[in-house]
Amino acid sequence: QVQLVESGGGLVEPGGSLRLSCAASGFMLKSYTMHWYRQGPGKQRELIANIFSDGVSDYDDSVKGRFTVSRDDVKNIMYLQMNSLKPEDTAVYYCTTVYKTQNLWGQGTQVTVAS
Repeated sequence: QVQLVESGGGLVEPGGSLRLSCAASGFMLKSYTMHWYRQGPGKQRELIANIFSDGVSDYDDSVKGRFTVSRDDVKNIMYLQMNSLKPEDTAVYYCTTVYKTQNLWGQGTQVTVAS
């Protein structure tokens, strides 16, 4: 079965760090452009990071310099390392890709940044 499963969310204080995981099954995520999106309360879902099949990544300005996307090709997992977290980073975080013309999304993981 082709699917994506996120994990690693939780409650963290401002300035703290979290690492999110996106585990892929049924396909090799290294062969696809992978994306991290987030949707904050009352906001639209927004694209925050991409990692391309060649390993190059790019970021939205809102997270650039604080978040890092990476990939473990052996474990078939994509990560989002989030540092210097701010309350405005509070959101449900999703990983996604286009798999054979199908938009594939995980179920999301909640990140709450609060003191």
